[in-house]
Amino acid sequence: MAETETSTPSDFPAGLRAMLGDNWWLLLLRGIAAIAFGVLAIFWPAITLISLTLLWGAYTLIDGVFALWAAISGRANSPAMGPRWWMAISGVVSVLAGLAAFFWPGMTAFILVIFIGIWAIIIGVLTIWGAIQARKEIEGEWVLGLFGALSILFGLLLLFQPGAGALSLIWTIAGYSIFAGVLLIMLSFRVRKFKRTA
Repeated sequence: MAETETSTPSDFPAGLRAMLGDNWWLLLLRGIAAIAFGVLAIFWPAITLISLTLLWGAYTLIDGVFALWAAISGRANSPAMGPRWWMAISGVVSVLAGLAAFFWPGMTAFILVIFIGIWAIIIGVLTIWGAIQARKEIEGEWVLGLFGALSILFGLLLLFQPGAGALSLIWTIAGYSIFAGVLLIMLSFRVRKFKRTA
């Protein structure tokens, strides 16, 4: 009996693998952007709160655009259309966070910390969901899961210690960004082999 070619739920991980493979370079750019933000924060110790807000806003805006691009740039007839929503939501959350930072640069340090913490937790949960979907198809899915877990821990740290000093806040954010960027770059090269030929 001939097999049908209709997509089943089991097709989705394979579609996710292909989507990540096709967009490996976007993961690479997201990683580079994260590291650049972290390095700038470290080497700019006298950064003001407004400057930090705008710098973080620029990073999240760029990260969100890259995530949205990856979510919508796949092939229209790909079974990856199913699981792509988690990356699209992640991109929307980051873009909205970046725009909020630009339209409200004068927010207090406390609000900024809470804002970043909530953003990190949402991104972490969505990323872990993506890692679970990809666990049977991508050898390096643990990198994606680790990135998600790191984001959640980072977010919780900020939410439970919002009163940390300005310098401690900058170092914490910078450290998270650099480590997260390294993980994204690692993931980009792991999924590059899944890139589909034209």
